[in-house]
Amino acid sequence: MTDDLVTRGDARPTPVPHPSPSTPLDPETARRNTVVIWVLIVGAFVVILNETVMGVALPHLMEDLDISAVAAQWLTTAFLLTMSVVIPTTGFMLQRFRTRPIFIAAMTLFTAGTLIAALAPGFEVLLVGRVVQAGGTAIMLPLLMTTVMQLEPPATRGRRMGSISVVIAVAPAIGPTISGLILSTFSWRFMFVFVLPIAAAVLALGWALMKDVTETRDAPIDALSIVLSALGFGGIVFGLSRIGEASGGDLPLSTVASLAVGAIAIALFVWRQLVLQRVDDALLDLRTFRSRTFSVSIAMFVIMMMSLFGMIILLPIFMQEVLGLTVLQSGLLLLPGGVLMGLCARPVGRAVDRFGPRPLLIPGSAIVAGVLWTLATVLSPDTPWQVLLACHVALSAGLALMFTPLFTASLGALPRHLYSHGSATVSTIQQVAAAAGTALFVSTMAAIAADQMSGGADEVSAVATGIRTAYLIAAALATTSIAAAFFIERPIDAPETGHAMH
Repeated sequence: MTDDLVTRGDARPTPVPHPSPSTPLDPETARRNTVVIWVLIVGAFVVILNETVMGVALPHLMEDLDISAVAAQWLTTAFLLTMSVVIPTTGFMLQRFRTRPIFIAAMTLFTAGTLIAALAPGFEVLLVGRVVQAGGTAIMLPLLMTTVMQLEPPATRGRRMGSISVVIAVAPAIGPTISGLILSTFSWRFMFVFVLPIAAAVLALGWALMKDVTETRDAPIDALSIVLSALGFGGIVFGLSRIGEASGGDLPLSTVASLAVGAIAIALFVWRQLVLQRVDDALLDLRTFRSRTFSVSIAMFVIMMMSLFGMIILLPIFMQEVLGLTVLQSGLLLLPGGVLMGLCARPVGRAVDRFGPRPLLIPGSAIVAGVLWTLATVLSPDTPWQVLLACHVALSAGLALMFTPLFTASLGALPRHLYSHGSATVSTIQQVAAAAGTALFVSTMAAIAADQMSGGADEVSAVATGIRTAYLIAAALATTSIAAAFFIERPIDAPETGHAMH
């Protein structure tokens, strides 16, 4: 199936206020667009940074709040799950509402959730705060990507997507370092206390500078689709998280039922969208998948996000519970990789504009797979911390070579009227993959460690074996991305083609 099929069908393009990507912009419009994009980037960086602050803090929270590892990981999983439920609705939001009110609503939700978490007296209220935060974060991601695709000319999209990859990849990567620095001196509550004034400042910045840059239409919203997406993604992630509670090898009936309900609901959700998109009323238009490049990119996004969050969640646990490092030490060990991803973002974006995505994706996917196989082989209580540092830096380099090319290629393969649905699909898949990966890896670690200890192994060795097994699963998944990289094509509106997409 070729990429040009995505422009066919009975979709009615949504009205857009911007000229064709090949039409030069006047200086005033170009300045306005730049301001809008950078306000969105700053806002998205703040909200995404918060997505992984719990990584290093999990062992700390388990002790302070007296909760298990499986319960503690829900502070991350619930955040990601909420995003996966809310993001599918953003395709509707971005067509129905203008840019400025959507941005203000997103930052208001995030700020309110941060306040709730900062004042939380215990685990339950803290979890509520994380869910409210996730509601704002879920809106921000598709808003940023859709706006960039509408405003940025094809010739410079790679560079701009490089800036976005800083948000999507670097912010989660340095989150554990920042939380480690905070927890070395303060209690877990201050992870939110310090973020609160920054979130409020970004909200004020957006209130002052954000402009409306899109037109709207009377897009409908299908309540049944929202219910099905919540049941589907929620059932899958919940079922995966319950696997870790079954150390004896037999899955509880509730776990099997949850996975089954999730799979059925997702199947019904897909069927519902296929029906609704015939009259252009789908909550998430699946005609985006008629593009082979978009479909393969989505598959690679799944592997990437699972790899990234597996590293972010499992490495701090290994550093603290197996090697005996402090929260601050484990956070600092993750800093160089995050810095490297930030430094690579713009050069990788320029390389995408010049050479296309494939020459970067092939070595990037090979590096990611190689690092994960290494971790699955060498991790033990005797592993030097220098090995972990080298692996994290190498994995960060591999992911840096993949994020920007995939963003540019996936959305660039779509016609303009499907940008909002494409952005929502990419964001949904990313968050579901991250939530599923977090649940799967932590659950695998917990199950294997419990089995090891029941067989007489000490706790440190048992945890090391559990984490090594989780990375073995991640490595097997990542290996498939090497072959997939060969099927990613240059976007059809790339500069050298000599014509715009429409």
